[in-house]
Amino acid sequence: MKSLVSLFLLCLAGHLSWAQSKPTKKAAPAPVVTATSPKSDSIKVEYVRTEPNAELWLQPGDRLNVRVKAAAGLKVNLWNKLPLQELPAAQNKGVAGLYVGTYILQPTDTMTRRPVPVLLEDSAGTKTTAYTATTVTVLNPAQPIYGLTQGKMPYMNYGLGEDRLGGAKIGFLDSLVRVQINGKVGKDYRLKLSNNLNAYIPEQQVRLEGPTTFTGESLTGSWSATGEDAKGKYDVVRVAVGQRLPYTSYMDVNPTRIVVDVYGAVSNTNWMTLHRTLREVKNVQYQQIASDVYRILIDLKHPQPWGYSVGYQGTSLVIRVKRQPEKLNLKHLTIAVDAGHGGTNVGTKGKTGIPEKEITLKIAQQLKKELGKKKATVIMTRETDVTVDNLERVRILREAQPDLLVSVHVNSAGRPEVQGTSTYYRHVAFRPLSQALYEEVLKLGLKEFGNIGGFNFALNAPTEFPNALVETAFSSNPEDEQRLINPQFQQNMAKQIRKGVQRFLKETRKRKE
Repeated sequence: MKSLVSLFLLCLAGHLSWAQSKPTKKAAPAPVVTATSPKSDSIKVEYVRTEPNAELWLQPGDRLNVRVKAAAGLKVNLWNKLPLQELPAAQNKGVAGLYVGTYILQPTDTMTRRPVPVLLEDSAGTKTTAYTATTVTVLNPAQPIYGLTQGKMPYMNYGLGEDRLGGAKIGFLDSLVRVQINGKVGKDYRLKLSNNLNAYIPEQQVRLEGPTTFTGESLTGSWSATGEDAKGKYDVVRVAVGQRLPYTSYMDVNPTRIVVDVYGAVSNTNWMTLHRTLREVKNVQYQQIASDVYRILIDLKHPQPWGYSVGYQGTSLVIRVKRQPEKLNLKHLTIAVDAGHGGTNVGTKGKTGIPEKEITLKIAQQLKKELGKKKATVIMTRETDVTVDNLERVRILREAQPDLLVSVHVNSAGRPEVQGTSTYYRHVAFRPLSQALYEEVLKLGLKEFGNIGGFNFALNAPTEFPNALVETAFSSNPEDEQRLINPQFQQNMAKQIRKGVQRFLKETRKRKE
């Protein structure tokens, strides 16, 4: 098989330049260009696109997907003579002239920020060359690209899926974490976490380093697990990693534990010191679950986790495990209340035109009073009609370190007949809080919409404290909306949410016993 360079030069005679260097930071998008002879009116190209239709950095072994919309009945090939197949019009709502194809990039392919050329030919033998408006770069695996995370709370996504919540997030990272980049789609870098796992991160959250051949692997060292002090809120586990490598984490139940995976780390751990000051950490252990994935396991004493944080101190990974409060009643706890939306972020509206931001604030203010009656300390993410970004709310809450969080919202649907109440959680270990809230709010006579898990909302993302979101009712449903704008209902809703928190605490006490 001829190399991509040879075939390309053979077909296009210099229309593109090829290189092996790392992609530059800036490049102007290339428009679709056609080179047609006077008799080629039968070849009409509407577009040539890569899928995804964005700037791409790819590696050998990756798929390059191309879609073309042109006149029907043409012969369409990529620059390397790979044919694109015309889809039957019946499969595309009667639309003819749609051509698709996939090319697996080869080790011999080298291209830097160039549009993809497509060759089209009609039945008379007239030929046209068209190009994608976006560019493709083929990375050289022998010259890996590294970068350091930066900005406020950099986060990783599982994939490129999008929805109104921003796509499914794996979790947040500390700053100055060294990541390896093995691709890019639009404004998202693709990260190589391990040989078998990739993730995506917004490009503005990574500062690229200079050229390097460093593999990124690091040997772990000794551990220590200790309590801050007898009256402190945390147990602290420290693991010497050698450099700031990327990680993911989650809480497990039955048994209750915290699991942290460190990517690019190889075990050289020969001892782990556990101090008598520990109050929540029951045991620690590790596993080398893959040649480049080091797993930290922290077993907890109580069946209900109260949260944890992960970050670096120098090159040591530090996991701060929150202890279960000694007294599980409101007067000894700090409760955070989040009134959804606010300011320029009005949220949803029903037929009355009253915005969600007003309703959530009124319920949150009533909830503050309800909790205050039980002598709880209350933290509000907003107390007036102001704009507060969700990531800023998370930052405020992480600094305040409440014992738990309840976020108040109003739901909406495209169909007015949809109604009811629901609660949401992201982490399965925090589901008991959302369940307790759900059971109490249903006592208001609202219809059931569900207790919903894996919810990818910013205020459900923190692992530092149990949290849940309450979608009180649907403003898009006339019956529910009349409830929502009623001050008595707002007060009753706040009362039931407070009872839900108390129910969670009572059930946690029972589980403890």
